Amino acid sequence: MNLWSIPALIAVSISIFAPAYAASSSPEQAYPTRPIRFIVPFPPGGGNDTMARTVGYKLYEALGQQVVIDNRAGAGGVIGAETAARAAPDGYTLFLGGVGSHGVNPSLNPKLPYDAVKDFSPISLIGAAPLLLAVHPSVQAKTVKELIQLAKAKAGQLNFASNGKGSSSHLAAEMFMMMTETNMVHVPYKGLAPALTDLLSGQVQLMFSSTVAILPQVRSGKLRPLALTGATRSAALADVPTVAEAGVAGYVTSSWYGVLAPAGTPKPIVDRLAREIAKIVQFPEVREKLTNEGAEPVGNSPAEFAAHIKGELARWAKVIKQARITLD
Repeated sequence: MNLWSIPALIAVSISIFAPAYAASSSPEQAYPTRPIRFIVPFPPGGGNDTMARTVGYKLYEALGQQVVIDNRAGAGGVIGAETAARAAPDGYTLFLGGVGSHGVNPSLNPKLPYDAVKDFSPISLIGAAPLLLAVHPSVQAKTVKELIQLAKAKAGQLNFASNGKGSSSHLAAEMFMMMTETNMVHVPYKGLAPALTDLLSGQVQLMFSSTVAILPQVRSGKLRPLALTGATRSAALADVPTVAEAGVAGYVTSSWYGVLAPAGTPKPIVDRLAREIAKIVQFPEVREKLTNEGAEPVGNSPAEFAAHIKGELARWAKVIKQARITLD
């Protein structure tokens, strides 16, 4: 009888094909098999929530599993970020990060309950939204250079509004003063609405504001736009230069949205999600949502997003230290 009996052949066949079978049935390749939680560190209804729901629905269409939005608001985004950082790194928890959670908070809060780098796996940057530098019409400056000259001539006399201490609006102005060697007075408000009210009345002279929020007042002539803080001009304000174009070389800052997962999430899952998001942000309906929030679509790789976060952390650490900004 042939030594290669039927049982032996079966055993050999199993030993040959078992590794391939195991690989094909790995959790990463089967992902996802159940709903995904997408943590948003802000209340429902705002720009961050809108963007998470838009991307979440498109991920549902791409992955075939429901993406459930979990709004964990509070403490300037800290509660949501900590919740995400402590979640299981299995691909079933995602987090909508931004300049606050992964750029500013680590330098403002020495007791932050999460590490912006060590506790997260960056997936992809969704989009970046530049701010708009606008002045009240009573201000005798029609360009950034003229504003700088005026601020130097009237050191400590011009007031700028912000959404609050440590906000993107505040820090954009602090970086502007640092790079132009000017001195203006910060007037923090509890949110955009009261800040904009006083800017429109002339109680404060200027503000770095969300473009979407301030655009109607700019178009009506109630406010004068001087420059955008992003790297490129906006289609909505094609005649308005960037701050860098207007004479402050190297000045670039934007608010941004990005998707992250808890540190240790398997790389195949992270890479797959990044590929899907890169496609999603180019869909016409998603681009429209981003445009409505004043943002430009990005959709980059995990490595590129990680580099972006490290750059943001370094940028804002320098500004916060030099301006001696604290939350006290």
